[in-house]
Amino acid sequence: MELQVLQRVIRHIEEHLREDKPDLLDNAALAKVAGLSVFHFLREFRAAAGLSAADYIRKRRISEIVKRMGENRPMSDIAFEYGFNSKEHFTRAFKKEHGVLPSAYKRAGCSLRLYEPLQVSPARVVPAVSLGYLGETVLTVYPFSDLYPPKCWNLYNTEGRSSRLTGGRVAKDHGVMYFHRDTGKLDYFIGVRKEEAAGDKNGTAELTVPAGLYAVFETPPAAQHNFSAVIRDTWEYIREEWFPESGYLRKDGFELETYTEESRTYTETIYIPIERKKDHG
Repeated sequence: MELQVLQRVIRHIEEHLREDKPDLLDNAALAKVAGLSVFHFLREFRAAAGLSAADYIRKRRISEIVKRMGENRPMSDIAFEYGFNSKEHFTRAFKKEHGVLPSAYKRAGCSLRLYEPLQVSPARVVPAVSLGYLGETVLTVYPFSDLYPPKCWNLYNTEGRSSRLTGGRVAKDHGVMYFHRDTGKLDYFIGVRKEEAAGDKNGTAELTVPAGLYAVFETPPAAQHNFSAVIRDTWEYIREEWFPESGYLRKDGFELETYTEESRTYTETIYIPIERKKDHG
């Protein structure tokens, strides 16, 4: 899909997010805005956005509702304005999207990884990059199996697990992932350094991240509403730009994401184990 066409479709969606009229945001209407057949629109939108138009609209509506949850009126009223015809309908959609109930999120007052409007010509996210040798790190973590990482963080934050682990102290949280190349499975864990885990450790495991050479990426400062997008774009930069040009290979092993939820600074540090490419000496 041409950039100008995609931009026109995204602008149309954003203008009508609060209108629940089928002739405005259904596939036929969006295909007409794009000047394409429905078949070609569906295929090209998914190729450009990475998801269907219906999923994009649902994610955008939920994100806008989250931003307005601080208003002094019932959450169901706000959800109704964005096309959710019942509280139950919105609750199911929110739980599916974020892995937690909206009431739990609102009660915890924590950050939530939202879905911002698709940027057709986004400013390139360039994190601060350094290389460093890290010593062995022992963590006390909650296993999250292969749950989508943003949902792991949502559960961890809304349930106050960091504070529970540390006995109420503020600590840097570590998200640890391991990708099994043979099966395509992703293991994900979140927790704190072992020495900081002075509280309730029920349901946790001990994880040792080995010493070695790591590439370290510091995400640019963000706000709560676009923190998730900045993290996503940083990973894209790492995968598509930094590694192809760096002279290094991604080494098998644990990769880390660290940040402090209580700081509300919305920056994250990413650690990836690396090794030199053989042809780079």
